[in-house]
Amino acid sequence: MITAGDFRNGMTFEEDGNVMQVIEFQHVKPGKGAAFVRTKTRNVITGAVVEKSYNPTAKFAQAFVERKDMEYSYNDGDLYYFMDTETYEQVPINASELDDNFKFVKENMICKVLSYKGKVFGVEPPYFVDLKVTQTDPGFKGDTATNATKPAVLETGAEIKVPLFINEGDVIRIDTRTGEYMERA
Repeated sequence: MITAGDFRNGMTFEEDGNVMQVIEFQHVKPGKGAAFVRTKTRNVITGAVVEKSYNPTAKFAQAFVERKDMEYSYNDGDLYYFMDTETYEQVPINASELDDNFKFVKENMICKVLSYKGKVFGVEPPYFVDLKVTQTDPGFKGDTATNATKPAVLETGAEIKVPLFINEGDVIRIDTRTGEYMERA
């Protein structure tokens, strides 16, 4: 059993026969009245997102989600195919099950495929990926205000902001959770 006070991003729990995943949470202590936990949760089976407040002492059964390492192979229209590295079985996953941060994943990368009782509901890419910059404007000497950035297109087609000293062909490390430039690789 877990309490609402223990909620963290990505945690899964069972409520009224549904499996919910915490997207965002916030502990609120108003000046008057009791504290509560404001959450934004997603039903992992239907994909519906709900905002709800809970008493911090409310108890829930923890839902055990299977996280399996699988290799992203290719996509065919709206289906993305992942291969189990142990059994070599191909698993198609619909594009609607993929988060926005999947745009940083290139073929042959190992991702965590999330499933509950056999139904796939999400894919977690690696936290840090190294990608090549395919298009960006050149940075000019002397154009160095504090934290100046410019747009860059990566080999997966994703567009992010990078520092001025990054050039086309450079390989950079990206944090897929925030979508931000980390460092040169």
